[in-house]
Amino acid sequence: MTFTVLIVEDDDLHRRFLYETIMETELGQKEVAEAKDGEEAIVLLQNCDYSSIVLDLQMPGRSGVDVARTAWAKNPATPILFWSNYADEAYVRGIYRVAPENANYGYLLKSTSSQLLKRTISGVFLEGQTIIDRAVSLSRDNTEASPDLNAAEYEVLVDIAIGLTDSAIAEYRSISVRAVQARLKGVYEKLGVAEVASTKGGTSAMNRRTRAVANALADRKINSKILDMAEKELCVHGLGHFLD
Repeated sequence: MTFTVLIVEDDDLHRRFLYETIMETELGQKEVAEAKDGEEAIVLLQNCDYSSIVLDLQMPGRSGVDVARTAWAKNPATPILFWSNYADEAYVRGIYRVAPENANYGYLLKSTSSQLLKRTISGVFLEGQTIIDRAVSLSRDNTEASPDLNAAEYEVLVDIAIGLTDSAIAEYRSISVRAVQARLKGVYEKLGVAEVASTKGGTSAMNRRTRAVANALADRKINSKILDMAEKELCVHGLGHFLD
């Protein structure tokens, strides 16, 4: 079997490092193609099939997430190793928001050693593992007992961050308003805003919705890239008028 690997990286030195590292892995026979940016990668993906992809997350123009969407739309089973400078939880959350069910991928920081990079390439491409760099603080446990936000709670956090009301979220996610509010309760508890102080007049001194978003931004659970992605997803679902 020949592994056809696509490297997508805008920095010449990093791209060369990735190429040399891939050639030293145990993937067997390899054919490696290179793209200098997201636009070039998308053109290649539309015309060629690749066994696997090593993908810079942040590039000028089309981002790594845009490239991943294109690759997974063509073949949801394509393993992708995201190669990033960012340890923000938001970036990893953004990836598995768009990843197909049962997709396997990796998320590795560029500061990692070549040995760890080689092991991760083997784990993701050969063994079908999903590997997240330990430097990224993120619990992927979707149980209510998790101290971190589960997938449904994170989804509603992003929805309120782009300004959607409970009713709009219910319509968008095809759930009841009560279900939205239950998810928000979990968000408030896990982001430390379940209880808020009162004014002298007895009313709440703080808007929990706004404070939850502020805390999430401060903790790097969300960022502008994630919000931009969320707005694009809303438009894809035909609900872009919610943002007008």
